[in-house]
Amino acid sequence: MSRRAKTRAARSRTPRTRTARNRGPRPVRLAFTDILRLGLLGIRTRGPRAALSALGISLGIATLVVVTAVPASSRQALSNQLSALGTNMLRVAPQTNADPPVVLPESADAMAARIGPVTHASAVANLHETVLRSDRADPADAPGISVLAARTGLLAAVHGKVGSGAFLTATTARFPTVVLGARAASRLGYDRVRPGKEAGQVYIGGRWFTVVGILAPLPLAPDLDSTVLIGWEAAREQFGFDGHPTVVYVTAVESQIENVRAVLPATVHPQLPGLVQVSRPSDVLAAKRATERTLSVLLLGLAGVALLVGGVGVANTMVVSVLERRREIGLRRALGASRRQIRGQFLAESVALSALGGCAGTLLGALGAGGYALYQSWPVVFPPLALTGGVLGAVVVGAAAGLYPAVRASGLPPTEALAAV
Repeated sequence: MSRRAKTRAARSRTPRTRTARNRGPRPVRLAFTDILRLGLLGIRTRGPRAALSALGISLGIATLVVVTAVPASSRQALSNQLSALGTNMLRVAPQTNADPPVVLPESADAMAARIGPVTHASAVANLHETVLRSDRADPADAPGISVLAARTGLLAAVHGKVGSGAFLTATTARFPTVVLGARAASRLGYDRVRPGKEAGQVYIGGRWFTVVGILAPLPLAPDLDSTVLIGWEAAREQFGFDGHPTVVYVTAVESQIENVRAVLPATVHPQLPGLVQVSRPSDVLAAKRATERTLSVLLLGLAGVALLVGGVGVANTMVVSVLERRREIGLRRALGASRRQIRGQFLAESVALSALGGCAGTLLGALGAGGYALYQSWPVVFPPLALTGGVLGAVVVGAAAGLYPAVRASGLPPTEALAAV
């Protein structure tokens, strides 16, 4: 056998080894939990500096929560005050100059209540009767007070309250009982209803009625302040009332008030919708919506500025950390750590630091904003952006701010990192 043949046979019996290009140990692949543990280890080994960095982040997030929650509470307080001015209430009545006079159907308020966005609907009807303090008073000296039949749900529809006594119920509305408006009570000589004492009475259309309640002033329906209200069924029995309402009061979801107004005439009087008048939504509603839009833009701007400040703080902290830890980076690279692992370590450290600061800042800001709102007697309101956005925003900003330092750390050659120490 020739020498070349013997060499080939020996090579065939020898196991193949790796080529020179593939020789050498491969870097160990780290799991996500390992990278996260490395990031937390970097925070623990630099406790005081990490604490100061987290404090800076938490102050930024606390500022974010405060500058969004405090204006939100103020906006809600303003919104409640504007809503109390009747931004969601409409008044429906037939035209007064029609010939022959237009009469609303008996079920006008019930039909209005079937409209989806309507929350309350009630009605009153003018009985054209005279009310006197006693049966001996001269009818010519009547105090100019209207006598109205009223549904039991009237107060909810006009945002009214009882100043003294109680309003008409399903039971008392069947008996000769009345509720006095604020000015009507003053003219008739009543200031309050005294439980346990003899109830006051008024004389209406030749019949005595017992006073069971006095209303507080109604700023949204001032025409009711000078009225005496009788139950719907009692008006039928005592005065032969035909059941046709004179005015229908409607409250609806504020955002749908224009749509409700558009369909009300055809709903309450399908035969003659053109002869039904519906009050125009209050100008306060337009002012309220303009205020909400302005404050919403302001909240977004403040939140963006606070997040930007927090992000700059995180980025500065991580850049300084890379400069201080070049020796550690060089040693890890020399021991076989890949660039990907270095990037993961610093990015995990940045995100963990931001998350810790975000949680602490959210809690701190919530306590501060809530305490200030309670001090101002405002409703405590935390927008979703203030709480969830505080923590999530801190994490996102931390990831974005730590990306450049992480890439920079992974790009340091081991020799250069060690030589710079």
